[in-house]
Amino acid sequence: MKLVRQEIAALRAAFMFFTRIPMTSDVQFDPAHLQRAAAWFPLVGWIVGAVAASVWWTAGLLWSPQVASGLSLAVTLLLTGAFHEDGFADVCDGLGGGYTKERSLEIMRDSRVGAFGAIGVAVMLGLKWQAVAGLTPEIGAAALIAGHALSRAASVSLLAVLPYVREDSGKAKPLATQLNGSRWAWALACGLAPLTLMPLSATLSLAVVMALWLCLATWFKRRIGGYTGDCLGTAQQVTELGFYLAIGALFR
Repeated sequence: MKLVRQEIAALRAAFMFFTRIPMTSDVQFDPAHLQRAAAWFPLVGWIVGAVAASVWWTAGLLWSPQVASGLSLAVTLLLTGAFHEDGFADVCDGLGGGYTKERSLEIMRDSRVGAFGAIGVAVMLGLKWQAVAGLTPEIGAAALIAGHALSRAASVSLLAVLPYVREDSGKAKPLATQLNGSRWAWALACGLAPLTLMPLSATLSLAVVMALWLCLATWFKRRIGGYTGDCLGTAQQVTELGFYLAIGALFR
C-alpha cells in the first residue's frame, strides 16, 4: 500500500512538473516524489497527446488540415506551458553560441532567447505544424498520442545513459537520478504502448526515433559531458518531430 501511495504521488508530481494541469495539493510534498516522477513522463504524454488528438480531429471537421494542426499545436503549448520548447531554444542558443562546456551551460542558463533559439523554435514549430497537417485522418489521432508518449520516453531515457552536469540547481535537478531497471522499463513500456493503436508498419518509425536519440545523446555527451533539463526538452521535441515525419512518409 505504501508503494502504491508513493507512485500515485509521483504521478501527481509528474503532472505538476511537466504540465499546467491544475492538481490538488492535499498530499505533503516530498522531493522523492519528483525523483520518481520521471518514470511517469510518457504517461503524461498520453494525456497531452489525447488532448492534441481530440482538438485535431474536431477542428478537422470544421477547417482545413493546416488550421486543425495549428490549433492542436497551440493547445499542447498551453497545456505544457511550452516547457519543452523553452528547453529546445536554450540548447540551440547554448550549443550554437558556446564553444566550451562552461560557456554553453552559462548561455543555457540565461532566460533570454537569442538568435539561435528563436530560429530553432520557429523552424521546429513550423515543421511540426506542417508534419501533423499532412497526417491522414485514418492515422493522425493515434499518431499524436503515440508521438507525445514515445518522445517523452526517449527524453527520460537520457537519464539512464548520461550524468546530470549542473552542480548547482536547475530545472531538472529534482529529476537528476539514474533511471534504470524496472522504472526505465516502465517508462519505455508506457512510451511504446500507443503504437498498438496504429498499423504494425508504424513501428518502422522507431528506427528514426532511435537514430535521433542516439545522435542527441552523443552530441550532449561530447559538448557538455551529460544532460541538463534543457537537453531533456530538446530530446522530446526532436524525437516527436522525427516521429511525425516518419509516419508521414510511411502513410502518405
